[in-house]
Amino acid sequence: MTFAYPWVLFLLILLGLFALQPVRRRESLPIASLLLWQEADLGRARWLWMLRFLRTLALALLIVALARPQAGSTKTMQVSEGIAIQLLVDVSSSMDMSMDLPDGGRKTRMEVAKELVELFINGDGGKLTGRTGDLIGLITFARYPDTRSPLTFGHPALIELVRDLSIQDRPNEDGTAYGDALALAAARLKHLDEMETDQSVSFVGDVASRVIILLTDGENNSGNHLPLEAAGLAKKWDCRIYCISLGDPLPASPTTGLSQLSSSERILEHISKETGGIFRKAFDYESLRSVYEEIDQLEQSEISNRAYTQVSEWFWLPALAALVSLTLALVLEATWLRTAP
Repeated sequence: MTFAYPWVLFLLILLGLFALQPVRRRESLPIASLLLWQEADLGRARWLWMLRFLRTLALALLIVALARPQAGSTKTMQVSEGIAIQLLVDVSSSMDMSMDLPDGGRKTRMEVAKELVELFINGDGGKLTGRTGDLIGLITFARYPDTRSPLTFGHPALIELVRDLSIQDRPNEDGTAYGDALALAAARLKHLDEMETDQSVSFVGDVASRVIILLTDGENNSGNHLPLEAAGLAKKWDCRIYCISLGDPLPASPTTGLSQLSSSERILEHISKETGGIFRKAFDYESLRSVYEEIDQLEQSEISNRAYTQVSEWFWLPALAALVSLTLALVLEATWLRTAP
C-alpha cells in the first residue's frame, strides 16, 4: 500500500493532539452538591464519549482518504518489435535443374531452396540467427501463386510445409508468375493493418517492417500482374522486396569485370531498388546461403522490455468509512445520546 500524497498524513498528528485535549463539561443546572447523586446510575450518559470518538475517527479517515491510498504492482513485459516476412518460392519446372554443393555433390534448385529457407526461418546457430519473433508467410508460384501458409508465428508447422514443397509438374500449370505472387504477398502484408484493428485478433508487439523475399530462377511469363505493377503496389503499402535470382552466371562485363545481368534480372534489380530492398544473384548452394545471411542481417528484429504499473485507487474505502462514522455520530446525537443544553 502506498499513498499519492503521504505528507497529508501529518495532519493525523494534529488530530491526535486535539483528541487528547480534555472535554470541557458544562452543567446545565447549578446545584449545591452532587452527594445525593453519587450512587445514581449514569445510564446512557456513560456512552457520550462515543460521539467524540466517532467524529474524531471520521476526521482521521478523511485525512487518510485525502492522502489517496493506492495498491499497485509493477510488471515488465518483453515486447518483440518483429518483422512480417512473406517468403515467395518458385516451384516451376526449371527448379528441377541441379546446383553445386560445398562437398562437390549436386542437388536440384528446389532441394537447395527448401533447405536454405528452413535455415533462414530456424537459424543455424551461426550467421543465420533465425526469425523467432517474426510473422512469416509462405507463397509458392508457377503459373499461379498459391498461399501455402498465412503469416504466422507457428514456425514449426511452417517448416513442415517448406519440407513438403515440390515442383509443379503439370504442364497446364507450369510457368513463372512472380508478378502475381508479389501482388498477393503485398496484399497479405497490407492486410495486417486491418487484422490489428480487428478486436478478435491481437499481436504481441509491433510489426516494425514488412518484407517480401522473392526466390525465382526465371522471368515472369504468366499471370495478370506485371512485376513492375506489383512492385508499385508493394511500394505503396510500405513493403520492401528482396529479389534472389537463381541461375547460371552470364559472362563478365569487359568494362566492370562483373557478371552481366539478363533482361529478366534487370527487372528484379529494379523492383528491389524501387522498394528499398536488394537484388542478388546466386549460382550454387554457398552463394544462395550468403544471400539469405545478408538479408537476415539487414532485417533484424528488436526486443525491448516495457515496464508498466497497474494502480488501484483505494481512497473511496476510508472516505466511505468516514461517512458511515459521521452519520452514526449524528444519528446517535439526535436520538439515543441526545442531551439537553
